[in-house]
Amino acid sequence: MSFQIGIVGLPNVGKSTLFNAITKSKVEAANYPFATIDPNVGVVAVPDERLAKLSDLEKSEKIVPTAIEFVDIAGLVKGASQGEGLGNKFLSHIREVDAIMEVTRFFENKDIIHVNGNVDPKRDMDTIALELQLADLQNVETRTGTLTRQAKSGDRDAIVKKQVLEKYQRALNAGKMANTVILTDEEKEHSKDILLLTNKPFLFVANDKFDLDKKQFESQPLLASPLDKGEGSPRSLPSFSKEGSGEFIIIDAQLESELSELSDEERGEYLKELGLPESGLDKIIKAAYSTLGLITFITAGPKESKAWTCAKGTKAPQAAGKIHTDFEKGFIRAEVIQWDKLLEAGGYVQAREKGWLRVEGKEYVIQDGDVVHFRFNV
Repeated sequence: MSFQIGIVGLPNVGKSTLFNAITKSKVEAANYPFATIDPNVGVVAVPDERLAKLSDLEKSEKIVPTAIEFVDIAGLVKGASQGEGLGNKFLSHIREVDAIMEVTRFFENKDIIHVNGNVDPKRDMDTIALELQLADLQNVETRTGTLTRQAKSGDRDAIVKKQVLEKYQRALNAGKMANTVILTDEEKEHSKDILLLTNKPFLFVANDKFDLDKKQFESQPLLASPLDKGEGSPRSLPSFSKEGSGEFIIIDAQLESELSELSDEERGEYLKELGLPESGLDKIIKAAYSTLGLITFITAGPKESKAWTCAKGTKAPQAAGKIHTDFEKGFIRAEVIQWDKLLEAGGYVQAREKGWLRVEGKEYVIQDGDVVHFRFNV
């Protein structure tokens, strides 16, 4: 089960530096636009302290965390929806990801050229929003023309899809993201193949400079309410981010790059010295996982303690299928306990004696942090 987060933004906002730090790889991070032409993909482990604790309990031979893919996509410029810059490549790459992580430059640095000449986060975010909206609007208008002819014949599927496209068109023309549109259950069912860029989940990242003396980000006072409109400030964020958006995180990509070169122990000590509870990268990875609506369940034993990814709302048989398709086909039942209760009990035997190890059937919905043992017929 592979999920991708596309890192997008204007040129020279720190996307590749951030990608390098996240994946600990060495993608070119040059001081000019389009240093990254083809998307670079990095697989990143999702931090999960539960695995280490369960591994100690079960004396597991190895720990296998769940992972997520980050894709570094070429910088977008004004006019990308019309093919400007690397517009066509940008749009094709961004259509393939599951969620969008938008990086905006907040830091000032005269040695790093801004594609528009000066740093203005609101303008930059508005530019990206507009280009994505225009690309979606072209898509919607093209499909509406085709469906209009089909709808006239009485085709119910075409009629409902046309309704959905008209809703999207109204929102996009009003400068809103497609993910702000509310659909009925029937409309959702008939519009699964309508894939729009602004209908994807978003995660917003402000790349700012961390002041080592003050132990805070330079723009932090201005970002106290990051999703407010804030028309009076040149560092304010666009109103589109108030609806249909994901989390907003402030990081210093250069600092994160330096942290990524340290050992785990050195990184922990440096973060403590900076007064930061965790690295920005840990926050990004967790937030990205959350933005996709995913949860983690765990299998733990002497061989390995392993995290598995599934969508919120997944039932036990389908969760078993993440491990092996035969598990889903032959599902009988699942023995389930929350990870902290298993630790408290001291093991499976003690948990069973206390009545904490539950037996669940096919309708059970897997919860984040469930430790599960599946029973199935071969």
